[in-house]
Amino acid sequence: MAKVTVYDMQKNQVSERELNEVVFDAEVRPYLVHDMVRYQLAARRQGTSACKTRAAVAGGGKKPFKQKGTGNARQGTVTAPNHVGGGVAFGPTPRNYAFKLNRKVKKLALCSALSSRFQEQKLTVLSELKLDSISTKSFKQVVDRFELKDALVVIDAANPEVELSARNLRNVKVLRADGVNVYDVMKYSNLVLTEGAVEQLEGALA
Repeated sequence: MAKVTVYDMQKNQVSERELNEVVFDAEVRPYLVHDMVRYQLAARRQGTSACKTRAAVAGGGKKPFKQKGTGNARQGTVTAPNHVGGGVAFGPTPRNYAFKLNRKVKKLALCSALSSRFQEQKLTVLSELKLDSISTKSFKQVVDRFELKDALVVIDAANPEVELSARNLRNVKVLRADGVNVYDVMKYSNLVLTEGAVEQLEGALA
């Protein structure tokens, strides 16, 4: 049975918690994690790069010079790619880079990412994470207490004090449980979850 120590914000051991093995101690499948990261990054691409082809360049209705007798190679239009100011051959056009992944694959990929953090002993569970006011200094003290150089912190519900306090910390990101994704889990070396977030993830993925 997968077990994890639960700490308070002062790094005192509060209790032990059993984790759902389907979510936090599953077989890690690197190929699914790779596919999911590719999926997320591809969906973020704007795909707006474009250039004018010979059909889009203005002009070109008239033959630039007669077919024979000039000594030049025959030309039909000044919009051809070989002319200065002509269209671009095989240039980029607006496109959508997103591709499809099955729902089951997405679920297994997230379970693999969460399980890898647990198996690497880089998963920390807090009984709660609350601040009295918005204070980057106070939030940083909590992170430093657990000796986390970089971390993804997952909370169970909206918490403006915590979310806004973490904004200016370069290597820390705060997400709500419903926004947890493979890319962010793998981007940060450490994963910090509140007990409420653990319950939400187990409920959604188990």
